[in-house]
Amino acid sequence: MDSARESGGIGSSVQVPMRFVWPYGGRSVFLWGSFNRWSELQPMTPVEGCPTVFQAICSIPPGYHQYKFFVDGEWKHDEHQPYATSEYGIVNTIFLATTEHNYVPGSSVRISDGTLTETVPRISDADLLLSRHRVSAFLTSHTAYELLPESGKVVALDIDLPVKQAFHILYEQGIPTAPLWDFRKGQFVGVLSAMDFILILRELGNHGSNLTEEELETHTIAAWKEGKAYMNRQIDGHGRAFSRPLVHAGPYDNLKDIALKILQNDVATVPIIHSVSEDGSFPQLLHMASLSGILRCICRYFRHCSSSLPVLQQPIYAIQIGTWVPKIGESNRRPLAILRPSASLSAALNLLIQAQVSSIPIVDDNDSLLDIYCRSDITALAKDKAYTHINLNEMTIHQALQLGQDSYSPYELRSQRCQMCLPSDSLHKVMERLAISGVRRVIIVEAGSKRVEGVVSVSDIFRFLLS
Repeated sequence: MDSARESGGIGSSVQVPMRFVWPYGGRSVFLWGSFNRWSELQPMTPVEGCPTVFQAICSIPPGYHQYKFFVDGEWKHDEHQPYATSEYGIVNTIFLATTEHNYVPGSSVRISDGTLTETVPRISDADLLLSRHRVSAFLTSHTAYELLPESGKVVALDIDLPVKQAFHILYEQGIPTAPLWDFRKGQFVGVLSAMDFILILRELGNHGSNLTEEELETHTIAAWKEGKAYMNRQIDGHGRAFSRPLVHAGPYDNLKDIALKILQNDVATVPIIHSVSEDGSFPQLLHMASLSGILRCICRYFRHCSSSLPVLQQPIYAIQIGTWVPKIGESNRRPLAILRPSASLSAALNLLIQAQVSSIPIVDDNDSLLDIYCRSDITALAKDKAYTHINLNEMTIHQALQLGQDSYSPYELRSQRCQMCLPSDSLHKVMERLAISGVRRVIIVEAGSKRVEGVVSVSDIFRFLLS
């Protein structure tokens, strides 16, 4: 490729401001590209409030360009963006067209009335249809066996266990859900989840001293299921419960059918159960399937051929995936559930039920993200039997989060609890973060201020890709 083509045409008078981003951290980061004939390293600066995100804005002519990054003395490229091999090694590539509609997704900006504003990239209906078809074809051609780890454990609970003991087991094992086994029926009959304990704690709060720790010793999981109508129930938006059978799948079911089961039944996990006999007796629990696990398979399969899915390079603000803070004149949009750290734990639990979400962003007075409170955080109350001597209306979210800090290692606190992204981040980058074990929602924040602008959940991704 000659240098004239690489630079988009030497001597062109048209210059377009481009924002280049390196979001993977470092001490010193530089940009090097064909748009300045590979002649100099352009320093990149950290985004205010996001020290791991570096950016540089360069004015470049329309056309085809190559670039790479020099990070802490090593040459690197962004594997989540288009790249190719050239005489300079592996480089990222972009094509900047002369028309606004063809600007590179998530990267281009244009000058309007003297200010820099990002252009809204557009994906054609054909490319969107193609992307969805290829994801659907992949999921249909792969089975639940793809989800099984090489080694690991699956915890199941006997329905005759006391509720208190089950509460502690979830906490000690660090798991949010567990399937329920009925020895009398010889089959799995339900799933115990963090949501069940939210309902139990609300019941304890409603009854006050009428339900004691001693009663929790005698109340089995089966007793709660039959007498309190908590187990094996679907919770509607008003916190009411109604019955439904256990949702499960087999090892030969394809991944698309499992994903649709999770979405249609509004559950977090589906037990993968294999029976050695035709009548379904002697069932074996193989795995607890989740959308995050299926998403990991998609990301792993398309990681090195992301160009075959054009939609992956689209910034999330352009496809409007997820739930966003309503703008002026858009009051009909669904409000985003957020809380202040001073709100009561009772308010958080009620909002988790009413909004039917897995976590709530915790923000300061400027709506800047501080932390999140998840359904699974409720198991931290099993530590030192905290649930027996707290008042849900008096304990604040801040206090509840402090109580649960010892349940997470410093690495987990940094990398898993509070996953963030920018509106300009690509769908592929958001999917990679949602594929992390234990992550179900990514918080969309404004660069610098970390003001919450929206949330993308793993279920949002699948509804978008499988619609």
